[in-house]
Amino acid sequence: MFLGTLASVLGALAGAFRADSTLLIVHAGLLALLLVSRDFNMRAFAKAKIDPTDLGAAQRWEKRALFFGYFAAVAYGSWVFSSIVFVNDSFAELVAITVTVAAMVGIVTRNYGHDRLMTVQILGMGGLMVLGLLLKGDIYHMLLASLFLPMLVSFRSLGKDVRNNLLNAVHDRVAASRLASQLDTALETMQHGLCMLDENGVIALANDRAQQTFAGIADGTWVGQTFSDLLDEAIAKRALPRSTAERLNRMIANQSGGKIIMKLSGDFHCEVTVSSRGDRTVLLLENVTARIRAQERINFMARYDGLTGLPNRTYFTEQVDADLAARQRTARPVLLAIVDLDDFKHINDTLGHLVGDKVLSETATRIQSVMNKNSRIGRFGGDEFVLYRSVDADTDTDSDSVEAEVSAILDAVAKPLTVKGERIDLRASIGYVVHTAEQVALDDLISRADLALYNAKAHGKGYHQVFEEVMDEEFRYRQRLKTDLADAIANNQLRVVYQPLVDLKTRQIAGCEALTRWTHPELGPIRPDVFISLAEEVGLVSAITDFVLKTATAECALWPDTLSVSVNVSARDLRGEGLPKSISRALSASGLAPCRLEIEVTETALIEERVIAAARLKELADRGIGIALDDFGTGYSSLSYLHEMPFTKLKIDRAFIADIATDPRSLKLMANVARLGKDLDLVLTAEGVETEAQLAVLANETEVDQVQGFLFGMPLPGPEIRALIARMTRDARGPDLRLAYSTSSVRD
Repeated sequence: MFLGTLASVLGALAGAFRADSTLLIVHAGLLALLLVSRDFNMRAFAKAKIDPTDLGAAQRWEKRALFFGYFAAVAYGSWVFSSIVFVNDSFAELVAITVTVAAMVGIVTRNYGHDRLMTVQILGMGGLMVLGLLLKGDIYHMLLASLFLPMLVSFRSLGKDVRNNLLNAVHDRVAASRLASQLDTALETMQHGLCMLDENGVIALANDRAQQTFAGIADGTWVGQTFSDLLDEAIAKRALPRSTAERLNRMIANQSGGKIIMKLSGDFHCEVTVSSRGDRTVLLLENVTARIRAQERINFMARYDGLTGLPNRTYFTEQVDADLAARQRTARPVLLAIVDLDDFKHINDTLGHLVGDKVLSETATRIQSVMNKNSRIGRFGGDEFVLYRSVDADTDTDSDSVEAEVSAILDAVAKPLTVKGERIDLRASIGYVVHTAEQVALDDLISRADLALYNAKAHGKGYHQVFEEVMDEEFRYRQRLKTDLADAIANNQLRVVYQPLVDLKTRQIAGCEALTRWTHPELGPIRPDVFISLAEEVGLVSAITDFVLKTATAECALWPDTLSVSVNVSARDLRGEGLPKSISRALSASGLAPCRLEIEVTETALIEERVIAAARLKELADRGIGIALDDFGTGYSSLSYLHEMPFTKLKIDRAFIADIATDPRSLKLMANVARLGKDLDLVLTAEGVETEAQLAVLANETEVDQVQGFLFGMPLPGPEIRALIARMTRDARGPDLRLAYSTSSVRD
């Protein structure tokens, strides 16, 4: 700009010299003043060092720029106008027009950014030039003026286009800068690592999170390196398996996309997502360590018991099924044993579930400590553990080896355990099977071991039993009885018989015990202890109790008012909510007074739900129903039950009666038990009286109130017991009393 203005000064001086014009010298001086003042202004602007954010300073300097721009428009416009109109010299005219047009070209390239300044300068210079040409008056100057007008318009349009292009470029640059800043912020704040590779696998972009993934493995600047070099470095430091790196390199090279989980040094897991577009590949690196740990925990919980750490039923079954499938090719013998803790429910109920959990955990540890090294064990739920062994040598599953392992497990479990100051004497029962056939299913092994366990528990606590084929026959027999018993209950095939309770002093019937009988249509009479225990197993015992209550109360309502009837109830009846309702329905339907009904419970039934049983019996006693403790002396903690429960009668078990006629010790024990009962104001009944000698001793040496047994006859059906009661009411023969029995009855 300085040189252009200087050239303008020289041009004006040349025109003045040629035309000998003082006016042009004045214009040359005006241009020289413009040159000096604008140069001074530019130097001042350069020294000012204006802050880009200082709006006031920017506005001040803009005004100064406008002033000098207007000054230039006036200087050039007046010079060219004077040269055309007032100076009659073609050279001076040509120099002024040429320099002014050149100056206008500079305006477009220099002042396009300020629309008003550019417009004023083009109008000031070009407008005065065109006006001068028009005032000249001849056709040629007017033609030249008409040609200059489109040029001036094009200069204005060109400046506007340049300005718009610049503004668009500036806006685009600002937007790109903003986008780049946002992208950079996003990359640095995103939770995952991101890495972009070019067509050669060279890292073009990587955020800090991506580099942190390989911290201590591949440090330094990533950009410019190939990603495969980073993987090689990780392999060299044993931080990444070679197979994983090779698979990831193939995915990148093939641009196939997908996901892969890398396990780096320690327990760090990273999921790499590979995606490609064109010749670019983007790797997204996500820290999935927490997710992998959670998944491993879920997998563990799905396969293992959380309490003992043993395989659960599902996983144990998978393991054994796989072993049995492999075994078909080798015909190896197998052992399967079921270990079941005795009285574990009682431990849980009395000491709490925390103690119960400790017992289970310790039991698992003890079994593992003594079992064969080839055995595997799982927890099937509750207090049941299953042990399995498949071996290569027959000698490892011979009878001695198996029995030694089973015995070792029983001994280990039986060691006393102290939990929270409580000493617990544990016992376990084991049923097991050794199978040598080529093909066998796990369910079959479990069924057979379960049958053996059932037989082991029948012997008492702490026993083990190997499966024998006869058990399978017994099992099938019992399964058939279970099914047929349900049908018998539904079809009213059960019947009730009544065994008299005889007053020892009057020798009159004081009441009867209602007993259930079942005659199978094909198998004949089934012993009560057999089908009652089956009913307990399958949950039918309450239905039997309900049937007996209805039948017995209806029958008792037909007897004299002084007689009562007693009905046995089970532990399940005491636990459930249905017993009081069942009794109420039976009494309501029969019209029998509650005081004529007696409920018999055993000590074994009471121990299972002691608190619930006490509350249930108190509820019945408050209604006037008699409560009898049956089989006294054969259960647990007899004296404590006598103190806690609302008993009205004590039925002494036949075991106390058997030897009293021949054994003084037995007689003394019986007499003391009877005296204890009388001191507690209980009615005493002696069960199982079968001989005259026993009857005589009871009458003369004890304080027993009633007797019951086959000496006085077999249990009788309803019509026969009514006939007997009626006959005895008419004819009581004192000490010679004998009761006829029905040949159709089954001995109790």
